[in-house]
Amino acid sequence: MSLAIELSAVVVTVKDNEALVLCLNLPRGEAAFALPSGPFIPENHRTFDLALRAFVREQTGFDIGYVEQLYSFGDDGRQGIAASAPDGDRVVSVGYLALTPQAVQARFDAAWVPFNRFFPWEDWRRGDNNPDLEVLRPALRDWCDTAASATEHALRLRRVETIFPDDFDNWNEERVLDRYELLYSVGLTGEAQRTRDGGPPAPSSGEPMASDHRRILATGLSRLRGKLKYRPVIFELMPEQFTLLELQKSLEALSGLRLHKQNFRRALDRTGFVTPLGIMREDTGGRPAELYSYNRDQFHFSPSLGLSLPRA
Repeated sequence: MSLAIELSAVVVTVKDNEALVLCLNLPRGEAAFALPSGPFIPENHRTFDLALRAFVREQTGFDIGYVEQLYSFGDDGRQGIAASAPDGDRVVSVGYLALTPQAVQARFDAAWVPFNRFFPWEDWRRGDNNPDLEVLRPALRDWCDTAASATEHALRLRRVETIFPDDFDNWNEERVLDRYELLYSVGLTGEAQRTRDGGPPAPSSGEPMASDHRRILATGLSRLRGKLKYRPVIFELMPEQFTLLELQKSLEALSGLRLHKQNFRRALDRTGFVTPLGIMREDTGGRPAELYSYNRDQFHFSPSLGLSLPRA
């Protein structure tokens, strides 16, 4: 058995107050979507980064902007998407997070898909009650109750209560990967049923993806949610001119949280990251709103500063 290296891209944008990820449309089968992925061929590619950009361009029809490496995924039994990997090869995928400010029209065999299709329990913008999560809770409780011992039951219950807390104030939006992996280990996701030859996945467990691409996607969303707070990466997803409400709605779409408007704007003012342009936008559906731009020079003075996400 030899080793094949695959590169997979989590390409993110925000449009109409929804966080979207770029996916490849798959033929009918166990999953409808996969992340853009391709093989790394040392003879053809000088760097991982250049290889990633090349095959994303080939598969989706446009160039990606901001890119950073996520993690390497090489669990035994994962099935790669790279068509050039010989049968029987152990496939290791190197995941990347890429951000683009526009949902550029993808080719016919690619589509922008809302994150909520894959992780419906992550969206709390409707309020403190999350109906998708409430559907999953009975199955999680049943899993705790099937523990072989009181000690194991206590460990399972603590794990569930930590990453799927009943109290929204204790919800950590960055633990997307932890929550997905718990649902997978309990057997509630489509990917788990696929590998265990079980029944249908639990309701509200999200749409499965090819191979372990939903795990890669969860890793990317976890990284992005954390990075919003200590680096100004949100502006990689914004147009050149935007209103403060558009900026807030974009952050809400990515974090899955409703933000407190006044507290958010006070915290934003302290960063110096936005500059008013003195231009009013009339097509807001309400009062005209002033347009702003990102002050990139400020990043040189505060390179470790992101944006505060005060909850509503």
